[in-house]
Amino acid sequence: MTRYALNLPKNLKQEAEDWAARQGVSLNQFIMWSVADKVASLRQGVDDPRFPGITYRRGAAEIVTPVLRGSGLRVQTLVVDGKQGLSLEQIADEYELEPARVREALAFYDAHRVEIDANLQAEQEMEQKRG
Repeated sequence: MTRYALNLPKNLKQEAEDWAARQGVSLNQFIMWSVADKVASLRQGVDDPRFPGITYRRGAAEIVTPVLRGSGLRVQTLVVDGKQGLSLEQIADEYELEPARVREALAFYDAHRVEIDANLQAEQEMEQKRG
């Protein structure tokens, strides 16, 4: 994760802190989600043409996330399985997918690593806070 110093007008910082508190998250997490959401919304409707099997969908938490087209399965779910040591074939078997679809999702991750890693980090922080 890269650090970035951010200068906010006092009123905007206070409002962001208020919204973060209402959602039960840190200001840092709120800002990261906000930036990730904005970047994803700019991409909405502009799927990466290199990956025709991947599209963006707005989830229950209103976070836009890449999913396998026609399945709703999040790319980051497959990425997490891969990071936990499952092979491409094991992941494909787990979700009853063609290996080519898993390969495409993992290639999409390689091309969009910053965005997906930010979503994974935000989810980890939320789970730590809950549990």
